[in-house]
Amino acid sequence: MLFQAILFYAFAAMLIGAALGVVFSRNPVHAVMFLVLTFFQAAALWLMAEAEFLAIVLVLVYVGAVMVLFLFVVMMLDVNVESAKRGLTRFAPVAIGIALVMVVQLIQLIWYKSSSAAIPGIFSTNPEGYDNTKALGAVLYTEHVYAFEIAAVILLLAIVAAITLTMRKRPGLKLQNIAAQVAVRAKDRVRIVKMKSEKKL
Repeated sequence: MLFQAILFYAFAAMLIGAALGVVFSRNPVHAVMFLVLTFFQAAALWLMAEAEFLAIVLVLVYVGAVMVLFLFVVMMLDVNVESAKRGLTRFAPVAIGIALVMVVQLIQLIWYKSSSAAIPGIFSTNPEGYDNTKALGAVLYTEHVYAFEIAAVILLLAIVAAITLTMRKRPGLKLQNIAAQVAVRAKDRVRIVKMKSEKKL
């Protein structure tokens, strides 16, 4: 149980530190890297609590959505993409360091999980045949269904707001007028000119 407590406090400390890095980092790229690390630490804590479904969803959905978040940050801040590509190597040490930390922690978690499975009663406190995904769905869609629907509406509003912010007027931005395109007539766009044919000798 001592090793389990050490892992828990290590993951929790890394999660708090990464979250503070997201808040206080002035560079948006560094903030995104710290956000990835924060999600990974939370997923590791959920794995220790045997909430495997939540951990996998957090990694697959949120860590994957971080790239979309970074795209929105670049679009909304009007960052010069060419200069960002040229300076991409500057952020490589931070990304490699975060990746190494995640790999080491994942190895420790897998090793602890496998060693605990060999000793009954140390890691697992749930009865045999317990399915946390089924239990989560039963609670989510019965007791907390209204909160779930409200959260879905809030996320939809956030998506619409982000798209609206990125579609603001900019110099040189070309927009389509669908109504004008549909209402166009052929005689307004094409002019037929009748000319006499000329025969060259």
